[in-house]
Amino acid sequence: MSQPNGGLITETNSQYYAGSQIFIATASQTEFIATFNTDITFGSSDPATEAYNQNNFRIYTSNTGASGTFTEYTTTYTVSNNIFTLPAQSAGVYVVIQLLSETGGNYGNKDAFGEVVEKNYDSYSYIKVSDLVNNFLVAYVGAGKLISSVKRTDVIFHTKRALQEFSYDTLKSIKSQELTIPTSLSVPIPQDYVNYVDVSWIDEVGYKHPIYPNMITTNPYAKPIQDTSGIATQDNDGKNLTGTSLTEERYKSQNTEILQEIRDDISGRLISDGLWGIYGYGIYGYGQLYGMQPERAQINGWFTINDREGKMSFSSDLKDKLIVLEYISDGLAYDQDMKVPKMAEEAVYAYLSHAILASRINQPEYIVQRLRREKSAKLRNAKIRLSNIKSTEFIQNMRGKSKWLKF
Repeated sequence: MSQPNGGLITETNSQYYAGSQIFIATASQTEFIATFNTDITFGSSDPATEAYNQNNFRIYTSNTGASGTFTEYTTTYTVSNNIFTLPAQSAGVYVVIQLLSETGGNYGNKDAFGEVVEKNYDSYSYIKVSDLVNNFLVAYVGAGKLISSVKRTDVIFHTKRALQEFSYDTLKSIKSQELTIPTSLSVPIPQDYVNYVDVSWIDEVGYKHPIYPNMITTNPYAKPIQDTSGIATQDNDGKNLTGTSLTEERYKSQNTEILQEIRDDISGRLISDGLWGIYGYGIYGYGQLYGMQPERAQINGWFTINDREGKMSFSSDLKDKLIVLEYISDGLAYDQDMKVPKMAEEAVYAYLSHAILASRINQPEYIVQRLRREKSAKLRNAKIRLSNIKSTEFIQNMRGKSKWLKF
């Protein structure tokens, strides 16, 4: 009886945990094939060149394999499709391919070099986009199947669209950055930013304090320079001349005396009109009476999205504070993003089937509608699976329902 194919895990423990793959060379061996789940990035084998820093690995060799005897291999070599081609090695020589750290500077494993390695964990729970495309073409396309034929480029296009749509509300697409607010009170929006999820500043013990969107002021998208009649002026190319935003400048350079005058003026009018505690911002005593607006009753600071400059701007009380920005990406910005949790794999196939047939003419409507309902059902199942709701955690939270509330 023939034996089934091997399991799906291809990395050794050394590859997965230490980020290193060890070879013992045979006589005159020149090729060494890396089988990491992390793809090899190769720039140059010459440490003296800038391209060498593009490598996400280092090569080490040792004649004995003993700890402390490994030295970095800097002789000319090439890498193609994860295959390392070195000059012929002697029999018994230990050759180690070591992934770098994510920051690019540290390398080695804890046994040989005492440094940290590139993150290579948690890859088994995901499937790559290339594998999704291959699996779909094998299982869903061909003679006697729902889709008789389709171009591979069409499948790739719809797969990327599925990844974008799923990233917004289904997949684990939330990323985060740790930033320090500079004197300018603005930081650039991340390169792969689509929308923010949460913004918080971090105190001395590492606790999060939520920062809320600023409803008090705004960041104008354009500030055209006007003539005395209020008409926008143009340069020699016919484009509007623009200046700095007075709204932003006034907010950044808040004068406490002016603010107090505004508070006193608004307070007096609100009291006389019987509207105290309903309108106004930053008024003395605001929120102390009925009508407090909870979204403004906080002291953690504010932020705005400055689309004109592609930045996030913060209130002055957050200067030099450490913040964490959590945001949504579309799942297509980087190669490592283009993967799908296996629990959502079937939903992607259903999305592809519907998208491909729905975009063709002369398709029976009942088939298109059936695939649409199947897509929705499997997407709903994927959301439930990925919501990560644990019954024990739910029960623990529900235990608080019987607490007495004191007013």
